[in-house]
Amino acid sequence: MKSEQEIIQIYNDLKGRGVKYCIGAYVDIHGIPKGKFVPIDHLQHMAHGSELYTGYALDGLGQDPHDDEIASVPDLNHIIQLPWQPEVAWMPADNTFKGEPYALNTRVALKQVLAEAAKMGFGFNLGIECEVFVLKQHEDGSLEVPNPDDKLVKPCYDVRCFMDQFDWLDKMATTMNDLGWDLYSFDKEDANGQFEFDFAYSDALTMCDRYIFFRYMAKQYAKQEGLLATFMPKPFADKTGNGAHFNMSLYDLESGDNLFACDPADDPKGLGLTELGYYFIGGIIKHGRALCAAFSPTVNSYKRLVRQGDMAYFSWAPVFNSFGSNNRTNSIRVPMNGGRCESRNADGALNPYLAATLALAAGLEGIRDKIDPGNPQDDNLYELSEAERRERGIEFLPQTLLEAIGAFDSDPFVEQVLGKQLKEEFIRYKLQEWEAYHQSVSQWEIDRYSHLF
Repeated sequence: MKSEQEIIQIYNDLKGRGVKYCIGAYVDIHGIPKGKFVPIDHLQHMAHGSELYTGYALDGLGQDPHDDEIASVPDLNHIIQLPWQPEVAWMPADNTFKGEPYALNTRVALKQVLAEAAKMGFGFNLGIECEVFVLKQHEDGSLEVPNPDDKLVKPCYDVRCFMDQFDWLDKMATTMNDLGWDLYSFDKEDANGQFEFDFAYSDALTMCDRYIFFRYMAKQYAKQEGLLATFMPKPFADKTGNGAHFNMSLYDLESGDNLFACDPADDPKGLGLTELGYYFIGGIIKHGRALCAAFSPTVNSYKRLVRQGDMAYFSWAPVFNSFGSNNRTNSIRVPMNGGRCESRNADGALNPYLAATLALAAGLEGIRDKIDPGNPQDDNLYELSEAERRERGIEFLPQTLLEAIGAFDSDPFVEQVLGKQLKEEFIRYKLQEWEAYHQSVSQWEIDRYSHLF
């Protein structure tokens, strides 16, 4: 919490820059930002949790209609003045209940596991690769790629189609760099209408805050172009989906040194990863099937996690709970030169706080228990026979949301990390999602069955 003098200084600075309103944006169970707008003259009260919310009105905050309100407390270290609406200052926020951190808030859950890491002397660095489709949505709700020239079977890195969407891309890139995010690369991604932004990693809490804002910003700038920016994991059956790959490492809290990095010549497995890094991966693989529910949290997510599906070539998405070198057919990849690991089943629909909480906790368990992940898988796992897969002891990741929820529910680790209430809230909402999907009748079913029998 900032001191009163610091809050006054922030108030004077924001008012001097033309800010009229503030929002403390916490997230619901899905990672969707929620909050009230407060006039700048009430910032001091807001900073102390003046804004109260009926938790029953929100998804996944575990309240009934008769419960007392929860409050939101803005993080005044991460203020963003909206470039497209400079009268508004955006602040990520935590929920509290009767003055205490609220356990069902996923940002609070992440801070608790970060504190556990700190007791072990570790900080957690995270980079999220942001993939997004920019599409046209018709009145009937259908989606299409807006650029008629963007129709290559393999459109990845295509310069012409990148430049055709330059106005939106330039707004995104300019804003990200103005905010100090250090955008170092952005490109036309592997599907028509899809783009990727890569910016500098940071501590995990900051990166999760940035990802929430990135999704909001992408949609706002796309709307200005008459388009829809969607992070839906798989908008089109015949195209690759939206990942949000988690690139993770631990650093020493005293020196700042990367604790996963070493010379590949000093690594018996040759990936440039320390023993600590392998133990971290071991923990994630141990709980990999349960974690998949947080990394890939929607019905649609599991239409992305296929080897090929309806596509003309392999999907790039993982289907195995495995790790390897610079090999994108594993769910955990150690990129070239090592020093980090990448969880590839994370997709654009995730709640980053929830996913980061579970990933870090699993990695810490791997370190505490010295869990060996085994040897890296270096070949094309998509082409393994079932006999080869079983011989290597490689598990499939869940293949549906229902299967993922089952793995999430049956792993005691999840409740140890999240607590009983948050775990059960997530399961409740995801089961409702699955049941609503399962009870709907799709166009595919009508086309296939209406005249068949």
